[in-house]
Amino acid sequence: MAEVLFEAGLMLAVLALAGTVARRINQSVIPFYVLSGMIMSPFVLGRLGFDSVAGYAIELQTYITLLAELGIVFLLFFLGLEFSLDRLLGSSEKIGKAGTLDLLVNLPAGVIIGLLLGWSVLEAFVLGGIVYISSSAVITKSLIDLGWIANDESNPILGTLVYEDLFIAFYLAVLSAILLGGGALATIAVDVAVAMGFLLALVSAVYLGTDHFGRFLDVDSEEMFVLRAVAVTVFVAGFALAIGVSEAVAAFFIGMGFSGTDHLHDLERRLIPFRDVFAAVFFFWIGLRTDPAVFPAVAGVVALLVVVTAPTKLFTGFFGGRFYGLDDRRNVRVGLGMVTRGEFSLIIAAIAADSTIGGTVLTDTIPAVAVGYVLVMSILGTMLMQYSGRFERYVVDGRSAAPAE
Repeated sequence: MAEVLFEAGLMLAVLALAGTVARRINQSVIPFYVLSGMIMSPFVLGRLGFDSVAGYAIELQTYITLLAELGIVFLLFFLGLEFSLDRLLGSSEKIGKAGTLDLLVNLPAGVIIGLLLGWSVLEAFVLGGIVYISSSAVITKSLIDLGWIANDESNPILGTLVYEDLFIAFYLAVLSAILLGGGALATIAVDVAVAMGFLLALVSAVYLGTDHFGRFLDVDSEEMFVLRAVAVTVFVAGFALAIGVSEAVAAFFIGMGFSGTDHLHDLERRLIPFRDVFAAVFFFWIGLRTDPAVFPAVAGVVALLVVVTAPTKLFTGFFGGRFYGLDDRRNVRVGLGMVTRGEFSLIIAAIAADSTIGGTVLTDTIPAVAVGYVLVMSILGTMLMQYSGRFERYVVDGRSAAPAE
């Protein structure tokens, strides 16, 4: 226990230092959290002769993974708070158009690259999922940090993220059944049916149960308010994960359920510290899992993916913003905001690594590619958002709309 407590304290101290450095140089904290995890891992400090814990290298422990999972859960919970069901239904046509464009361009882009590399259709399909899905966690954190969350450009960004998260829930159910279940058609059908049934139940609860969500938090004690909100969010997310459904999607719907209540602002005020601390651990966890030694062997593939799929996201994000009637300066922000890849890409890679079928491309190459790709795209995406003004200046706005704030 002494070692665990010391390791946890060391991790938090490193995160605090990384965040301080990022703030001092006016950068997003996210890449610094990821890089701090890489540096403190056995892959870097360990190879430099530092032993774990006492030598200040940090092993990937179960409790770190748990805290990282809570980071995903609360980031998506807050995304749900910002996107009520009424808002979702009211923007369903725009979300459908922007999300479908995003899907039809970016998923095939990854599949085509995989096929050109000589991979099988299944391997290319896995790569397509990795490059298609933007990072809800990282992008949401960046929107909050940059103050974009209240701006018009947040609507197409959040709407497309919702579309992606709903699609990826179906994608992960199918992919898990194929790669982990040996590809049996009956297994695929059962897993997909369970996932869709659970998501339908959550949507129904949000649609019909707003009053119940509100009454659940009608307590005089701040302690019980926080405990109830955290308990229901983590419980539902954990149950979802246990039956093969994305915990992030489940947390999103719980947040959406609370968004229509009178407790919205209290939830934001009281739970923001939970979100920020756990989110920092999540980004640290990404770095902690990353072995820089795998990068040289897959650097060419990673570079190809970055060169091809960063522009495709910029393209689909830009024109997705047009579906919302935004001026082109804000459309640039939408495109830049969708570049980042993160947690879902790594989840897909983890499923591939544990695959019971296929060869080394699935179990070795694709996970290595995904880690390098996510690291580059998480840094590139947050930097593009940070310096969006430099790109906006080159956009000629033909609608004489007010400049982006």
